[in-house]
Amino acid sequence: MPVKKLKAFLDETNVKYLTIRHSSAYTSQEIAASAHVSGKEFAKTVMIKIDGEMAMAVLPASYQIDFESLKEVFGTKNVSLASEAEFKNRFTDCELGAMPPFGNLYDMAVYVAESLTKNKEIAFNAGTHTEIIRLNYADYQRLVKPMVFKFSWKTVSFPGDPMERWDEDFRGN
Repeated sequence: MPVKKLKAFLDETNVKYLTIRHSSAYTSQEIAASAHVSGKEFAKTVMIKIDGEMAMAVLPASYQIDFESLKEVFGTKNVSLASEAEFKNRFTDCELGAMPPFGNLYDMAVYVAESLTKNKEIAFNAGTHTEIIRLNYADYQRLVKPMVFKFSWKTVSFPGDPMERWDEDFRGN
C-alpha cells in the first residue's frame, strides 16, 4: 500500500484528512475530475531539477510552471523538468507519477506556487493513481514548510472543455 508512509505521518501529527478513491487517472486534470475536486484545489507534484538538485514544485492542476520565474527566483539558468528515470528510485513506495507533495518525507526541497496557498483545502495524489488525500492547506504548510512564491500561470480552457465544469479558474475567475 503506497500511501502507508504518508498516512502514518499524518496520523502521528494528528492531522485530519480525507482519503478519496477514484477511477484510475494519470494527469492532474483527469484526477481532479475523477475525484470531483476543483483543478485549482488539486495540488500536482512536478519534479524539477535546480542546478542538478532534485526538488518538488507543487502547483494547482489547472496551472503550468513558469520556468523563467523559477530561474529568476533561484538566480540560475539551470532549472528544468526531471525525467522519470531521474526520480523513480526516490519514490519506491509510490506509483510513478503519483507522488504526494511531501518532499520532507523524501529528503528534498518543496516549492509551492503562491496560487495554491489561497485554498482552504487541497487534495493531492496519495502514492497511487486511484487514491487522493484532502486536507487543510494550513496543515500542509505546517508539516512540509515549503518555500512559497509565484512561479505558475493558469492554463486557458476552450469552449466545451470537460474540465470547465470542475474548475472555476477556467472561467477567468
